[in-house]
Amino acid sequence: MQIARSIAEMKALRSKCAEPVGFVPTMGSLHEGHLELVRIAVRDNPVAVVSIFVNPTQFAPDEDYKAYPRDLDRDLAMLDQVKTGIVFIPDSQDMYADGYNTWVDVNGITGKLEGKARPTHFRGVTTVCNKLFNIVQPHQAYFGQKDAQQAIVIQKMAADLNMNLEVVVCPTIREKDGLAMSSRNTYLTGSERIAAPVLYRSLCLASDMFSNGERDAGVIRKAMIDLISQEAAAKIDYVSVADLQTLSEVDKIEGNALASLAVRLGKPRLIDNIILG
Repeated sequence: MQIARSIAEMKALRSKCAEPVGFVPTMGSLHEGHLELVRIAVRDNPVAVVSIFVNPTQFAPDEDYKAYPRDLDRDLAMLDQVKTGIVFIPDSQDMYADGYNTWVDVNGITGKLEGKARPTHFRGVTTVCNKLFNIVQPHQAYFGQKDAQQAIVIQKMAADLNMNLEVVVCPTIREKDGLAMSSRNTYLTGSERIAAPVLYRSLCLASDMFSNGERDAGVIRKAMIDLISQEAAAKIDYVSVADLQTLSEVDKIEGNALASLAVRLGKPRLIDNIILG
C-alpha cells in the first residue's frame, strides 16, 4: 500500500497506475461500510485509491468539523488489510490554498432534504469531489446508498460536466440490528444507541406498506413518523417520500420512490433511506 500526502505525490503515483482505477473518497473514521466499497473497488480494478480528507467546506460553522472522529493509524491498518493500492491523505492547505474561490454547484436537487437542512453542505461535497476526481482521475468512483442524496448529486454532476467517470452506488451496510453504519454512530450514548434502530424499523415499515399495495405517500410518512415518535430520545428533522430522480415530495407513488429520514438522537443527527419499488 502506497501513501500520498500531497496532491503532487498523488499525481506522481497516478501516472504509474495500471488502468482502470477505482476510487473511494472518505473522511476517515472508517467502518465496515467503507471497507465494503474498497473491496468492490479492489475486485473491479487493478488499482484502488482511497482518499482520507475531512473536508471543511461541507461543514457549516455550527457543525462538528473539529470534533469529527479521526484515527489515521487505525484507518491505514484497515485499508492495508483490504489490499488498498494507494491512500491519498491531503491537508486542507493543499486542497484549498490561500485565495481559493472556485465552487461547483448542482442546483435543484441540492435544495431538498439534506440540502434544505444544511444549505451549504452540497456545495462543499460537489467541489471537493470534483477536485478529487481531477487529482485521482478514476474510471469508477464508489459511494454508499446510505447517503442517497449525495450519490444522486454526484451522479448528476458527473453527467452534467461530461466526466469520463462511472459513479457506482453500493448497498448500505448495516449493523445486526439494522442501524446503518456511520462514523457519527460513535457519538451515540448507550441509551441513544439502543434507540437508534428505530430509524431502520420505520424504513422497513414503509417498505412493507409499499409491498402490501399502499401508494399514498402521506399515509406512509405518517406511519413512519408515528413509529419514530415512540422513541422519546428521537427528534425528527424530516421524513420524506420523494421522487427518486428529482427528490421532490410525492403525494402518490408511481414507480419507484425514495423513503428517507434524518433524526437526532441527543446530539448526533443520523440519516438513512430505502428505495420503494
